[in-house]
Amino acid sequence: MKAKRQMKIIELVSNNVITSQEELCRLLADEGIKVTQATISRDIKEMHLVRVPSGDGRYRYSLMPGDHTLVYKERFNRLFKDCCVSMEKSGNIIIVKSISGTGPAVGEAIDGMNLEGIAGSVAGDNSVMLVVREGHDPSEVLEILRNIAGM
Repeated sequence: MKAKRQMKIIELVSNNVITSQEELCRLLADEGIKVTQATISRDIKEMHLVRVPSGDGRYRYSLMPGDHTLVYKERFNRLFKDCCVSMEKSGNIIIVKSISGTGPAVGEAIDGMNLEGIAGSVAGDNSVMLVVREGHDPSEVLEILRNIAGM
């Protein structure tokens, strides 16, 4: 799935010095995501990744400078909308059910939204558990998430 692959690319380029598309392909394969170099090339263009000096004379792939959550806000919202199945709350916990295999990507999308009322998230294969901060109404946070998801 494209959204899951691109979320993994964000994670990989944020946490590793990746100097070539082939290296990115290998790292994705190590994560169980098999792709061609042509697909990676399209992802890099679509995601607006840039090459920056790595400090040792080479260049590495990187997210655009600045707050990447702003750059990818539309993508996070689309991923969230496409993958969410249902949501419910219990106390200050919100459970978001997603399509099987998309829990981590949905969790990353939620984290990328930087919603003030969410203290943190824990993602599984097909669900995400969100903890709502004290002083915030879980019903309001749930309503915001449902509006983003179009539910």
